[in-house]
Amino acid sequence: MAKDSIENAMSQKRPVIDPSLWNQLLEIEKDEKSLSHISLTYSQDVWRRLRSNKGALFGLIIIIALILFALIGPLLTNHSYDDGTLTLSNIPPRYEIYKVNNEYFYLHKNLKLYLTEEDGSIIKMLEKDSEDLFKKQLIYAVGNGNLIIDYSTKNILTLIDENGTTFESYKNVANKTNLLGTDHLGRDLLTRIMYGARVSLLVAVVAALVNFVIGMMYGGIAGYFGGKVDNIMMRIVDIISIIPLTLYVILIMVVLNSGLLSIIIALGSVYWVDMARVVRGQMLSLKEEEFVYAAKTIGTKPLKIITTHLLPNAMGAIIVTLTMLIPSAIFTEAFMSFIGLGVTAPMASWGTLCNEALESIRSFSYQLFFPSIAICITMIAFNLMGDGLRDALDPKLRK
Repeated sequence: MAKDSIENAMSQKRPVIDPSLWNQLLEIEKDEKSLSHISLTYSQDVWRRLRSNKGALFGLIIIIALILFALIGPLLTNHSYDDGTLTLSNIPPRYEIYKVNNEYFYLHKNLKLYLTEEDGSIIKMLEKDSEDLFKKQLIYAVGNGNLIIDYSTKNILTLIDENGTTFESYKNVANKTNLLGTDHLGRDLLTRIMYGARVSLLVAVVAALVNFVIGMMYGGIAGYFGGKVDNIMMRIVDIISIIPLTLYVILIMVVLNSGLLSIIIALGSVYWVDMARVVRGQMLSLKEEEFVYAAKTIGTKPLKIITTHLLPNAMGAIIVTLTMLIPSAIFTEAFMSFIGLGVTAPMASWGTLCNEALESIRSFSYQLFFPSIAICITMIAFNLMGDGLRDALDPKLRK
C-alpha cells in the first residue's frame, strides 16, 4: 500500500506556471508574496527591479530622448549647424516687442531694429536711415514716419517716434524663428546643440566599444593567468594611466591636427584602463570557483573559459562600470573642445558652444546656459542609470 501511494505521488505532474502570468498581475499584487509563487528569469528580475527604481527609469528615458534628439532632431529643423545669417546674430529665445501703428518691432541690445510678427517670428532687420551722434540716436524710416532708437542713457534703450512719443513694450514673445536663439554668427543654437549631441553620442559609443573590446579582454587575461603575466600587464596599465589624457591629445594633434579624430584616438588609447582593473578584480575572485575547475578538467582552453564562463559571470560589474565611464568620456570630450583641443569649427560640440559663449556671457548668457544644461542632464541621466543597474544586477540586493 505504501509503495503504491509513493508511485502515485511520483506519477503526478507538478503544475507548470506560465511566466507570462506575471504581466497580468496588477502592480499592487507584484509584492514578495506574489514573487514566491512565480519564477522569474534573471533578466526579468533585473528589469523588474530597474523599473521599480524611479531614478534609473528617469535616466533611461532621458538617454532615449537624447538619442532621438540627436538623430531625428536635425531632420525636423530648417536650419543647418554651419549656416548662419549675420543680421540675425545674438537673437535671444525670448524678447520684448513694440507695437507701432499695427506693426511690431523688436529692439535689440546691439542697437538693431527688427520687424516681427505678433507671435514673435522675425521678418527682417531694418536698415537705419541716419544717425545723430550728438543726441545718440538712430533714425529708421518706417512707413510714412520715422522710428528713433535713443541710446543716450547708459544701458537703457528707448524707442520713440518723430513726435517724441515713447513706446512701451507690447508683450514678451518667444522667438519662433530660432527657438533657442542664435549665436554670434547668426547660427541656430538649437540645431548646433543637436549636432553637439551627436558628437557626445559618438564619443559614448567609442568609449563603450573600447571598454568592451580592449578593457574586458585585457583585464580578463591578466586576472585569469595571474603571476608574472598579471604583474607585467598591470604595470603597463599603471604607466598608461599616470600620463594625463590632455597630453595624449596634444601629442596626437601634432600628427593628426586637432579635431574629433584626435579625441577618439586619445580615448581609444587610454580609456580602457579603468575597465581592465575592474575586470581583473572580478577574474581573480571568479577563477577559484568550482565551475572553472570543472571546465579545466574537461580540457577547455583558457580563452574559452574567459569568454564563456568568467566574463558572463562578471557582466553585472562590467555593465555598471561601463555606464559610469560613458558620462566621464562625454565630459572629457566637452572639456577638450572647450579648451580648443576638440572638434574644429564649424563643427558643433557642447564644449565648443560653451567656449564661444564666453565672449558674450554678460549680454547673452543663454548661449552658455543651454549647452551647459545639455551636458549636465546627460551626465545625470547616465549616472542615475548606472546606479539603478548596480542595484538591479546585484543578486545580494534582491528582495
